Amino acid sequence: MKVADVFHVKNPEVRALHLTWIAFFITFYVWFNMAPLASSMLKSVNWLTADDLRLFAICNVALTIPARIIVGMALDRFGPRRVFSVLMVLMSIPALVFAFGNTMTQLLVSRLVLSSIGASFVVGIHMTAMWFKPKDIGFAEGFYAGWGNFGSAAAAITLPTIALHMYGGEDGWRWAIAQSAIVMAAYGVYYWFAITDGPAGTVHRKPRKAVALEVSSWGDMIKLILWTIPLVGVLAILVWRIENMGYLSATGAAICYAVIVAIVTYQIIQILRVNVPILKKGVPEDDKYPFNSVAALNSTYFANFGAELAVVSMLPMFFEETWSLSATAAGLIAASFAFVNLVARPMGGLVSDRMGNRRFVMLSYMFGISVGFALMGLMNSNWPLIIAVGITVFTSFFVQGAEGATFGIIPSIKRRLTGQISGMAGAYGNVGAVVYLTIFTFVTPTQFFYIIAGGAFISWLLCMMWLKEPESGFADEYQVSSVDLQIEEEERRRQAAATT
Repeated sequence: MKVADVFHVKNPEVRALHLTWIAFFITFYVWFNMAPLASSMLKSVNWLTADDLRLFAICNVALTIPARIIVGMALDRFGPRRVFSVLMVLMSIPALVFAFGNTMTQLLVSRLVLSSIGASFVVGIHMTAMWFKPKDIGFAEGFYAGWGNFGSAAAAITLPTIALHMYGGEDGWRWAIAQSAIVMAAYGVYYWFAITDGPAGTVHRKPRKAVALEVSSWGDMIKLILWTIPLVGVLAILVWRIENMGYLSATGAAICYAVIVAIVTYQIIQILRVNVPILKKGVPEDDKYPFNSVAALNSTYFANFGAELAVVSMLPMFFEETWSLSATAAGLIAASFAFVNLVARPMGGLVSDRMGNRRFVMLSYMFGISVGFALMGLMNSNWPLIIAVGITVFTSFFVQGAEGATFGIIPSIKRRLTGQISGMAGAYGNVGAVVYLTIFTFVTPTQFFYIIAGGAFISWLLCMMWLKEPESGFADEYQVSSVDLQIEEEERRRQAAATT
């Protein structure tokens, strides 16, 4: 696929790509619609405090992690068209409740539920994989994710203007948020009728069980359990922070911890229920896949997307304090880190497509992140500002490119499990953000840059040891196993029996 092909909108796959990144763009626009209106909210609602908004910010990412896992399972069962449409329509409800909420409970709960909208990322990844062949998937996924992630920046740029000039008054922020929610719901309905799950004749291959990821060996099952525990376990850090801020009692925190333990236990039971019968029966050789590759890509998304979310949160203050800049100037310079996303992420996927070796590209990007953040750790007020900005952009280029390269590999690992694998890797990005942001509260910016550089280097080592080049990574079609065909035949018989 060439870059110029994205303008050929009459091609069905290109049209599907545009429809899907627009959906992703809108969901991220709604997800991050609070931060740019925070000052307006404080002026409008006299009982709201800055600490309340910080709590809402934590809630805004809280349920994204489990939601990405659950949505990943739903994708493999219902397909991305239905899941994306339903997600957009359903999530417009908490967005509207937040817009017109008049109590602390209404705002808190609605923002908590709305955080599930972050799962939209894995839906589009799956839909894009349905439309594009393995040899083109890197650029397609990067283009989708690059423009989609730009939705958060677009919200920051446009929402204050909409609130102040289109609606105005004390409640302008409410109508601006409500407008974004209504647009999302309307697009969700449109998306249902405007797209299909892949080109005509495409077979939507499903896993045998959607409640847990299938694996190929007993050893892989143990690894899956170990990699599953942090996905929900990391929510304990959020509970600890909320309790420390005084918004949750010790009893309430204990209940939350118990719920987290119960959910983790339930997930482990589901992994055993799905995989023990499969492994006892034996997995055909042509259906096996390397779980180590999934684990390696979990670590890359932890180290690149997790670092991105954390760095974006602290970079403006770092520039402001280190070079004595105004808040506006520091914000504009720091924004360069996010804006690089528009070009670097699609380029990461494109390079992954063109180099003929997706593993080498992944390793190169992760090593580049290590070097970039280590250089940022060396920066201080004696450095010329222009050099510091250049290193920041250089580092961002590798961070965003690594994100694109990660999802350039995932669809080729195991076709019928793409939704679950995407959900797991995507969730690890949020796990990384929670861990890194928590660490940042205890260290200086310089120490923080060295820590995330170390995290990227550890991920590079894991990729060196575990990541394998996908067998069908550059083929015209995804690899189909004997089990895929068997499941397809069982589904055909089931549908035939249902119609007779």
